[in-house]
Amino acid sequence: MHSSPDRPPEDLTARARIRDAALAEFAERGFKGATMKAVADAAGVSVGLVQHHFGSKDGLREACDRHVRDVILGAAGEVQEAADVSPEFLRGMYDASELSVRYLARALVEGSPVAAALFDEGSEVAERFFAATWPDEFPPGEAKVRERAAVMAAMHLGTIVLHDHLSRRLGVDVLQRANSSLIGTALADVYAHMGEWITAQQGDRLRQAVTDLHMKERPDA
Repeated sequence: MHSSPDRPPEDLTARARIRDAALAEFAERGFKGATMKAVADAAGVSVGLVQHHFGSKDGLREACDRHVRDVILGAAGEVQEAADVSPEFLRGMYDASELSVRYLARALVEGSPVAAALFDEGSEVAERFFAATWPDEFPPGEAKVRERAAVMAAMHLGTIVLHDHLSRRLGVDVLQRANSSLIGTALADVYAHMGEWITAQQGDRLRQAVTDLHMKERPDA
């Protein structure tokens, strides 16, 4: 039985225990493979109580979607607003969202509404970042900004979708709390070194070649 890290399962309300059990069940088996009975068994309640709180499997998924959206976007918003993003702050964010991230990984593959919403909102955050950081190069509203931001969102969420492959390659479950900062650390290091490489002579030639090809294929861009 999975639960939030700051309180044991017996301290959760029945509704919250059911939701957390559903998050784990949907993450492991997908929406089609998950059953109300498996969720009830994991939460230690009857199927009737699950139906009382959520009505149906669709209702249960809608509740999970809302929870995941609130947890992940709330954490992302706090990171953006935090003046000092300390290791302790980030650890709390990771701990609070492990179940949600596992659920999101499956949702991104299955194409659920929450996955689409989080991708879109992540892209919009990236658009604002580009426009605020480099306003001359990325004026708000331009197609160029939208394209770069969407690709950035796909790059980051792609590490979640491919977590099984990452875990196999690295020999650890990258979504476990003990390893949850691994992806972020690696991404930061990749950005730092690729930033240096792409502005050096060889990288600059590659960038120019890709830009020239893009302009040839899309002269109106």
